[in-house]
Amino acid sequence: MTDGTTRVFTWEAGARINVRNLRGEIVIEANSAGLKTLAGHLLTLAQDGTPDGAHLHLEESNGLEDGSARLVLERCDDA
Repeated sequence: MTDGTTRVFTWEAGARINVRNLRGEIVIEANSAGLKTLAGHLLTLAQDGTPDGAHLHLEESNGLEDGSARLVLERCDDA
């Protein structure tokens, strides 16, 4: 992060997250731990001092279930 502060993205034990694209509709399926994990990631990106454009990539090799579509969570203050 450009402000010099490290952001920590934590994962709840047993988190399962699956992202699917169903004919243009994005579906995020997650168990309770997965939903808490996603909420925590979003709150981390929302922290004061987090720069515009800060983002987190989620994919099969980084937290998502096998067969999931990739997901990017990004902060955008210009919207």
